[in-house]
Amino acid sequence: MGLTITVIGGGSSYTPELMNGLLLRAERLPTESVRLVDIPEGRRRLEVVAGLLQRMAAKHGSRVKIETYLDRRRALRGADVVISQFRVGGLRARSLDEKLPLRHGVIGQETTGPGGFAKALRTIPVALEIARDVMEVCPEAWLLNFTNPAGMVTEAVLRHVPGVKCLGLCNVPLSMVRAVCDRLGVAPSDVEVEMVGLNHLSWVRSLLVRGQDILPAVLSSDLLKEELVRNIPGAEVPPGFLEALGMMPSPYLLYYYLHPQMLAKMKADLRAGKGTRADVVRDVEERLFRSYADPAVEDIPKELAERGGSYYSEAALDVLDALVNDLGTRHVLNVPNGSATPDLPPQAVMEVTCVVDGEGARPLPIGPLPTAVRGLVQHVKAYEELTIEAAVSGDREVALLALLNHPLVGDVTTASGLLADILEKNQQL
Repeated sequence: MGLTITVIGGGSSYTPELMNGLLLRAERLPTESVRLVDIPEGRRRLEVVAGLLQRMAAKHGSRVKIETYLDRRRALRGADVVISQFRVGGLRARSLDEKLPLRHGVIGQETTGPGGFAKALRTIPVALEIARDVMEVCPEAWLLNFTNPAGMVTEAVLRHVPGVKCLGLCNVPLSMVRAVCDRLGVAPSDVEVEMVGLNHLSWVRSLLVRGQDILPAVLSSDLLKEELVRNIPGAEVPPGFLEALGMMPSPYLLYYYLHPQMLAKMKADLRAGKGTRADVVRDVEERLFRSYADPAVEDIPKELAERGGSYYSEAALDVLDALVNDLGTRHVLNVPNGSATPDLPPQAVMEVTCVVDGEGARPLPIGPLPTAVRGLVQHVKAYEELTIEAAVSGDREVALLALLNHPLVGDVTTASGLLADILEKNQQL
């Protein structure tokens, strides 16, 4: 019998990439059924995606069954794997998350800062409902969470739904490593990475190519410095910074390390009428779905590369391969710290290199966090823990403390104004 895979948020523009990966890995991941689930408002997109997936399967000579559901619990019956990739409020909510903080002089980004906070408040209650359904309907299934903010959503699920087999995934770590491989002409199979931190707040601590750590050479490379700031006009990484840090930061660290430049760029883009990333994504998705709906299209359109989220399906299917085939291979995942580092609570979900096999994922021992990043990680983790508590309890006082604890917010007056604005505007969605 093949795998039954249920995709929550099946009408997403990312789903064809996932299907393409399954078709290419048919021998390692034989799949009997792909069940796409969405809400009634997403019915049209769901049908368009399903049609494309059916044409893709036919082109590959695959007999995998593509099914669509608006009833989540029905779609979960007999599932072996549940992939979560939903967005509460759609791109309208994302646009709000990106623009509203800028009115308060704070970074506006969908997962970092107040935008990520607002997204978490909307998303965590739904994620908990899904996880409870999984435990009631298909308790042995693996729940692979891609839904952002991935670290917080995963931690909320693991804290509040005992027994659920949930792993948090993000494409960013894989994208970072692949970018280095492409630049250096190195085969990804020859690379072993050690990563540490939180989701969208992580660092590569070692980068082994056939056993040799090439990270120091990468950090001193002008190519890496140029890559980090290529979307920030006039910005540059100060000489010696990366060498002093001794680690490769995730691109999301630029919101902290180059905060004034990032904030200025966002404000300038709005003034110039360029909007935010949500506006760009909306335009890309309109083109994508016109292509998806074309009966002549049987492959992933090239426009999908503009959507972002590169290596999404590869990240998901590499991990699924390790789980299904008991490989014992290394992957960067969002999992509870346990005893990996003494600098965070055991339940705190980290983004860290893990060994993955048929039993699940185990983080590699980290030891104490590097002093240069320990304070920032602990600071953001306190914000995450308070945000999870606020999302679950609905307590406004806890929500205020959560925002106040984010390093990019800074003061209680700003936090209070942001919270009032976020709550008011989200009621209107």
